[in-house]
Amino acid sequence: MTLGVSEDLSPDGGLPADGLAETTEAKQIEGRSLGQIAWARLKKDKIAVISAIVILLIIVVAVFAPLIVKLNGFPPDQFNKLNEDGQPLLNTRDGGIPIGGLWGSGTSAEHWFGVEPQNGRDVFSRLVYGTRVSLLVALGGTLIAIVLGTVIGMVAGYFGGWVDTLLSRLMDIMLSFPSLLFIMALTPVVADRGQDLLGIPDDNKLRLGVLMFVLGFFGWAYLARIVRGQTLSLREREFVEAARSLGAGPAYVIFKQILPNLIPTLLVYTTLLIPGNITAEAALSFLGVGIKEPTSSWGRMISDASDWIESNPLYLFFPGLALFITVLAFNLLGDSVRDALDPRAGRS
Repeated sequence: MTLGVSEDLSPDGGLPADGLAETTEAKQIEGRSLGQIAWARLKKDKIAVISAIVILLIIVVAVFAPLIVKLNGFPPDQFNKLNEDGQPLLNTRDGGIPIGGLWGSGTSAEHWFGVEPQNGRDVFSRLVYGTRVSLLVALGGTLIAIVLGTVIGMVAGYFGGWVDTLLSRLMDIMLSFPSLLFIMALTPVVADRGQDLLGIPDDNKLRLGVLMFVLGFFGWAYLARIVRGQTLSLREREFVEAARSLGAGPAYVIFKQILPNLIPTLLVYTTLLIPGNITAEAALSFLGVGIKEPTSSWGRMISDASDWIESNPLYLFFPGLALFITVLAFNLLGDSVRDALDPRAGRS
């Protein structure tokens, strides 16, 4: 009896034709790390992408501030004599010659954002250089806070016992300080005394360093508590026990086993701490204990502009807008990074 050939078989009696094609063309499923998953989520998040682009542009402006100002042609500290008598520009409120431009701000083809009342310094140039100062202070203070908080938190959580008790009480003491008042008191005293003792000229360089230090010194305790709590959990995990059983010392376990697992937390906290330090620097400069003349910063510009809000509102508008956009971009990026690193979020 002759057997019929099944229609599901290929002509040579092997696997079905369509099944063979699926087998040969099937793609291997590759696992992805948490970092790869987070990166994929961030790329799909439009708010994160826009915020990252804005932050990148701000950093570019800060780095290339001298080149950008050259395009405008007016150095940030140049007192421009703009009126017809060759005298420093005066504001109408003081009975001087009226300022032209939008809302009496002096905007023109040469002065894109207008000029300062009285002395005529270019607002655009000072805003660009202020970006450099504000970011430098914020990034420096954040770096100090991240390093101190991470190291102290890991040491407290890993060793436990009296070490944990001592460092935890130190965190409580730091968190109980009215940090803004201490920063306001310490910054001018340390900066001015340091200049006298070291013979450093009053060019705000030492003041920049002092601002970075005090912002970092008073900003590490909250992060240290977070890191300590996560270290207490991580030190009981299997990979830490395995490293110990193989003879790894505390330094190796802390920095090679525990620290990599804290990176997501540190990234999120960094993106949220930077805008806080930018705002703190602006507040200190506004109160007169931060950056001093003639160095430009956003807080210094806002402080000076507050006296001219009625006659020249654009003088306050541009540094205020720059501060608002920068802080908002960092905060939005921080929220997006936190969501991207959350393993409970939906699959990308």
